[in-house]
Amino acid sequence: MSQEQVNNPLHGLSLEKILTRLVERYGWSGLYQEVRINCFLNDPSIKSSLKFLRKTQWARDKVEALYLNTFP
Repeated sequence: MSQEQVNNPLHGLSLEKILTRLVERYGWSGLYQEVRINCFLNDPSIKSSLKFLRKTQWARDKVEALYLNTFP
């Protein structure tokens, strides 16, 4: 295990699990209010959102930060 993973609170969590828990907590419209990303507003789905988040690092960073703030 690399040293940087030891202190990573997201280690072991998939992006899909993170997104699913956030959607359960906020819903799609609430998630859009927290993180202004259009894939959460226009015809949202886990699959399409994952595709966007995997390609767009700044958006993934925002979602991960929201997860850490929501589920400490």
